[in-house]
Amino acid sequence: MTDALPSWNDGAAKSAILDFVARTTREGGPDFIPPEQRIVVFDNDGTLWCEFPLQVQVFFALAEVKRLAQQDPSLLTKPAFKAMIDGDLKTLMSLPKKEVFEPAFATHAGMTVEEFHANATRWLRHAEHPKLQRPFLHNAYVPQRELLDLLRAQGYKTYIVTGGGVEFVRVVAETLYGIPPEQVVGSSTKMKLEDGEGGMVLRKLPELGSFDDREEKVVNIALHIGRRPVFAFGNSDGDLAMIRYTLAGDGPRMAWYLHHDDAAREFAYDRDFKLSALREGLDRAAELGIGVVSMKKDWNRVFAD
Repeated sequence: MTDALPSWNDGAAKSAILDFVARTTREGGPDFIPPEQRIVVFDNDGTLWCEFPLQVQVFFALAEVKRLAQQDPSLLTKPAFKAMIDGDLKTLMSLPKKEVFEPAFATHAGMTVEEFHANATRWLRHAEHPKLQRPFLHNAYVPQRELLDLLRAQGYKTYIVTGGGVEFVRVVAETLYGIPPEQVVGSSTKMKLEDGEGGMVLRKLPELGSFDDREEKVVNIALHIGRRPVFAFGNSDGDLAMIRYTLAGDGPRMAWYLHHDDAAREFAYDRDFKLSALREGLDRAAELGIGVVSMKKDWNRVFAD
């Protein structure tokens, strides 16, 4: 398995991961985890692909929100909507994460699930990160894809548990990470079933169903997965409840934070990024038994190219 993580530098993090996987899949060993219990959960934004200075879905909302505001000018009374219309990234970065994602979820409103998927796919095909100047679809982290592939090869079932919109992440999850749509848990809007011209369709409503962040991640793991994970990976305080829930189970457990400390190849941020801050988790990592992966020190490359 040592060669399964070529983008990871040799060191404590890589060794610990390889050791955990080996121990928990060795039949007859004291730390053996039965295959049906090998549940892994990864956050998406900032854990599997770049989220700075704004999450990808927020950039998608920036492209869509002007159309919504023309249909309903009252939306401009909401700070996040107004900041998006004005292109005011500074204000967006200062707002609570739930407020910033509200316009992102509103861009679903009125569309069928299939229409939304097609719309998001069209945008992602051409949209580029404004600072990295490369397509958003090229901003997935290669070391994490290697880790996901390794875990699956050893009988683990990998899930994404994200604050991002579940339908948006499902558009990219299988291609970028090898994770099928039914193994994506995320924020959702309410929907209604309609009898359309071609048969029954689900239409998305302008009403939040679940904002999958912090404690809500644990609630949705129970609802949609039905087993406590044994391995978790996140990058912010929004993932701390999920990580603590993972570590609180019986038997061998492992959890990690990805620390963005690589300004040369990506970005360096943690406590001051209000949209996805890493404060409490970083301060309590050692106390709680959470490993910290340094993007700068533990990865020998970040992106595929």
